[in-house]
Amino acid sequence: MQATETQLAKQEARDTAVIRDATLAAGEDQQYLTFLLGEEMFAIGILSIREIIEYGYVTEVPMTPPYIRGVINLRGAVVPVVDLALRFGREALDNTKRTCIVIVEIESAKGSHEMGVVVDAVSEVLEISHDDIEPPPEFGGHIRSDFIKGMGKINGKFVIILNANKVLSIDELSLLGQAAKTMSAPPMEVVA
Repeated sequence: MQATETQLAKQEARDTAVIRDATLAAGEDQQYLTFLLGEEMFAIGILSIREIIEYGYVTEVPMTPPYIRGVINLRGAVVPVVDLALRFGREALDNTKRTCIVIVEIESAKGSHEMGVVVDAVSEVLEISHDDIEPPPEFGGHIRSDFIKGMGKINGKFVIILNANKVLSIDELSLLGQAAKTMSAPPMEVVA
């Protein structure tokens, strides 16, 4: 029975990806969940959002990078939780009553996965016209912008629209974690 549920979940993820790609290709208005990290507003396409839950007990996992807060039990599934502020190289803020975890579905070469993202506050769902989305800025060769899907213009301000698959890439998160462990490890002695 569990195999059937897994197959249904994978098919649902493929169907969602097809709908998402068709919407983007058609240039239609798209809905985005907006949220705050500190004072800055970010957005992720609503089709990638599975649910929003109150920040609760997160089980820390040893030897993970600082931006991985740990895992949660979401209806029996183990879901990793990433602190997006730390992932972006910012300082973590204290949890408040508005701190929550946004469950996001991401696509990878191994299929679809759910990940939790800690945000300071969820704002609202906005519909942003395709014409009001600018391409990601070019910063040059040493600064990454591939995690930005676009810059949404809302009431004269920008909302950074994230590419969830890039920001939460399982492969990249594990590589960054390995690099962090390597950098924090004591130097090896060379015996001649």
